[in-house]
Amino acid sequence: MNAVKITEGIYCLPVNLESYQLFEGMWPMPNGISINSYVVQGEKTALIDLIEDVSGKPADFESELESIPLDPKNIDYLIINHMEPDHTSWLPVFHKKNPDIAIYLTAKAAGLLKSFCGIDNNIHIVKDGDTLDLGGGKVLSFHETPNIHWPETMMTFEQNSGILFSCDAFGSYGTLNGVYFDDQLSTQQHAFFIDEALRYYANIVASFSTFVTKGIQKLADLEIKIIAPSHGIIWRENPQAIIDSYSRFATYQNGPAEAEVTVIWSSMYGNTEKLVNNIVQGVRAEGLPVHVHRVPDEHVGTILASAWKSAGLILGMPTYEYEMFPPMAWVLDMFRRKKVWNKKVLRFGSAGWSGGAQRELNTLTEKLKWEFIEPIEWMGAPTQADLDLAMKQSQALARKVKEYCSQ
Repeated sequence: MNAVKITEGIYCLPVNLESYQLFEGMWPMPNGISINSYVVQGEKTALIDLIEDVSGKPADFESELESIPLDPKNIDYLIINHMEPDHTSWLPVFHKKNPDIAIYLTAKAAGLLKSFCGIDNNIHIVKDGDTLDLGGGKVLSFHETPNIHWPETMMTFEQNSGILFSCDAFGSYGTLNGVYFDDQLSTQQHAFFIDEALRYYANIVASFSTFVTKGIQKLADLEIKIIAPSHGIIWRENPQAIIDSYSRFATYQNGPAEAEVTVIWSSMYGNTEKLVNNIVQGVRAEGLPVHVHRVPDEHVGTILASAWKSAGLILGMPTYEYEMFPPMAWVLDMFRRKKVWNKKVLRFGSAGWSGGAQRELNTLTEKLKWEFIEPIEWMGAPTQADLDLAMKQSQALARKVKEYCSQ
């Protein structure tokens, strides 16, 4: 793969991670993901972020440098927006190729650079608003955006072209293969990258939604013409589209989210499963979209995106040894970690011989600011009365969601 020219003297070096890998060692990537580095050439040359040292990817990166053409030892500056290893794990090797390179990063990043890479020479600490003049009309400014999604994160802005190198913000899952810019996307491809941006957001960024909102507000005074993220498509036709998407995703935390319901269910021997159709029909009877996910068949990374976007949740799980069915407990613990807040919620499930799932659910969700309606729980197998109640309560939950979202 060759480097991709964005504008005169500015290039993207995208390297794709394949779908068989787990991002952050945890999140499925059925469509892979790109890791994007950038080169800005004036009279001096700056490299913005690097690559993960995995599966021969540095060789792809070096091939892209050669296509510019650019030798690592001729790069004057390395700008580190973010120290997470998917952008920096190859840095110790790169640094040996160019040990005199000047490294620009935030104060917090400098400490991590030493810890992760053992590098502490020729370090230049930047503060919010500092600039670096590369000559030839290329001027970089640095903008600290902490906790999007690590505390040391910053973004870099090239003032002449209006390109914001936004690090992990405004990113998405999905590899880049011949199509690199939003104006090259079909309608279906555009929808794909927005959907993958939501899933990426829910998996990676959601916990820090307050900081996303603050960061977007902070960047409002910049004349942004192009957004070049560290993952996913480059937004040059309509950068506001991805800014607006991230702004909307961030608002889902404090609600209301979208007027729709996500049903997440699990069943041991089919008794909880028997209510699922009635639950879905009840939501549809109120005219709301409904998304259905079975645990543990579907990964929590997919479920998170659906739950984050939906104002209503319906949770189906049986009792297992006096507590919740364990795969559902994992999902709910992830909801706690990712701060899936302010939802309208119904729970249904078989109590087995003892009950206990509801008690654990109350404990796991006590800080999530959820509003519950009366649950549906029965001993053993459900009766017709339980099936009828499932329809009635899911309709009630759907009405509550509609009311919530209309406020």
